[in-house]
Amino acid sequence: MNTEQTMTGKVVLITGGTSGIGEITATELARKGAEVVIVGRNAKKLDMVVYQVKSETGNEKVSGLLADLSVLAQVRKLADDFKARHNRLDVLVNNAGAVLMKHEVSADGYEMTFALNHLNYFLLTHCLLDVLKASAPARIVNVSSMAHLGARLNFDDLQNEKKYSGWAAYSQSKLANVYFTYELARRLDGTGVTVNVLHPGFVATNFGRSNGGLLSAVFKLFQIGAITPKQGAETSIYLASSPEVEGVTGKYFVKKMAARSSDVSYDESAARKLWEISEKLTQVS
Repeated sequence: MNTEQTMTGKVVLITGGTSGIGEITATELARKGAEVVIVGRNAKKLDMVVYQVKSETGNEKVSGLLADLSVLAQVRKLADDFKARHNRLDVLVNNAGAVLMKHEVSADGYEMTFALNHLNYFLLTHCLLDVLKASAPARIVNVSSMAHLGARLNFDDLQNEKKYSGWAAYSQSKLANVYFTYELARRLDGTGVTVNVLHPGFVATNFGRSNGGLLSAVFKLFQIGAITPKQGAETSIYLASSPEVEGVTGKYFVKKMAARSSDVSYDESAARKLWEISEKLTQVS
């Protein structure tokens, strides 16, 4: 990877940065000279990763912020904590996410996959838009997945309350990431803030292992032949730092190249509807 100090003076916030592609992304952007703020939900692990990134890169401008991003109040507090310490944000990387095979409900009463994988992205980005716009040119990078390709949103059962399938819920949340990106790009036109979405590849990480038991073993088995987290992080790093994508917005990337997302993901009316519902659920305007 390019280790030139191309990000010196830039401030980057990365969610889900204590493991997998998030940790690699944090490390490589710190290596490029960025001031990196890593978000995690486990204090001990967060402190350890911050220490490791500093040690590995020699960049002392690495810090951590603690938040459970499935909880809307903690998402808001995260944004407030960040703005209390930083007056600029050049890159926001929305990376935190999970796949849950059993139906779970967040502290706010929303289906957990939807809350963590979509509402988290939506609300955190909204809360940080003022500082992103003030820092323009700035970038938003949303990590989605090719899993969105077979998904559709049922607006009559958006949180899968009638019938729950862990993989379907995950796929729908990843489609929501794409809808959110495209609609946000339209709304940010002319602000100097770009937003793109990506598929990192099928990455060998601890993703899915939190389900435990047989399901954990199944996810581990599926990951035989998967790419490494370092390979999986390449597109996130590219979109966060490369001059090649300066000014590029509203695109879906695979292997550092713009690609076509699913046909349904280009439905602007569906994207607007999801946006309006998300505003009500997160109580933003």
